[in-house]
Amino acid sequence: MYSLEGITKSIQDWLFLKFDPTLALAIECVIVILLAISLFAILGLVLVLMERKVAAHIQIRLGPNRVGPGGMFQTVADTLKLIMKEGLTPDNADKFLFNLAPFVVMMVGMLLLAPIAFAKNFQIWDINIGVLYISSVSSLSVIGILMAGWASNNKYSLLGAMRSGAQIVSYELSAGFAVLTIVVFTGSLQISEIVASQQTGWWLFKGHIPALISFVLYIIAVTAETNRAPFDLAEAESELTAGFHTEYSGMRFALFFLAEYINIFIVCAIGATLFLGGWMPLHIGQWESFNHIMDYIPSSVWFMGKTFFLIFLIMWFRWTFPRLRVDQLLNLEWKYLLPISLFNLLLATVIAIFGWHF
Repeated sequence: MYSLEGITKSIQDWLFLKFDPTLALAIECVIVILLAISLFAILGLVLVLMERKVAAHIQIRLGPNRVGPGGMFQTVADTLKLIMKEGLTPDNADKFLFNLAPFVVMMVGMLLLAPIAFAKNFQIWDINIGVLYISSVSSLSVIGILMAGWASNNKYSLLGAMRSGAQIVSYELSAGFAVLTIVVFTGSLQISEIVASQQTGWWLFKGHIPALISFVLYIIAVTAETNRAPFDLAEAESELTAGFHTEYSGMRFALFFLAEYINIFIVCAIGATLFLGGWMPLHIGQWESFNHIMDYIPSSVWFMGKTFFLIFLIMWFRWTFPRLRVDQLLNLEWKYLLPISLFNLLLATVIAIFGWHF
């Protein structure tokens, strides 16, 4: 039986034997880029359909049900429509930055895929500062949003971009402190080591109260960071039409739309990795028979199952809670979430020092 790690090593050995090492590395990079683009396209189709079906279920209606069996091809039809639509650029816009902004947002999403462990021995780049890398790169997405709002030469777009910038910068603090809690417990910034540390139990369960508080804070913070309801002030239709992407159409609008769902997948994948064991199966104490059965489920299924569970939670929030006002959104972060995050990190540090989390 061949393992993915063995197959990957065989391909690498073949590449380095047949080609110059530099050329072999370039071929590997091209393959990884093509796989990442394919993943983005598939996730976009699946998550948009999932969003509509979840919304329909919560609102007691059917949702897409005409194009294909159960409406499965509705998102494919929408994609074809966006491809055929003309992409317009406002006359007084900064054309270079206006056209560049969607690609900046998408490139950030692609860079964030690198350290994520999708399955056992299936990781693009197992960097030893994976958590720091994710925190640093994820903050760059706000540049693309600000670029889009300013370059559009539209007051609504600029207001939406400024709101989004303030929102992302604010809630990054709580998300960062929530992630640091798990780093304190693990003693490592490397994603593979964080996953391996959960072999005896997921941090959500064995990290006690600080891990549970961090999980709740993380879900709230990343919901705000991805501009999802009830924190979608950057795209408040009743106030700002479509927010920072008001002037975008065609495929450039589609890139912003796709980036939102890709970012949801990425933050949920990181949450599943840090708090729910990533690809690690569920093991309960000394229940050897139960643990043995859980090991039969492929690691990729565990990872995707946990990630899509968190995605469902974020979608559930959107169709359940009303939108906050801007002052309520910022007050929630600076007056409540940030102090709780700081105290929780201190509590986690004390527990880690005394070793009470094992």
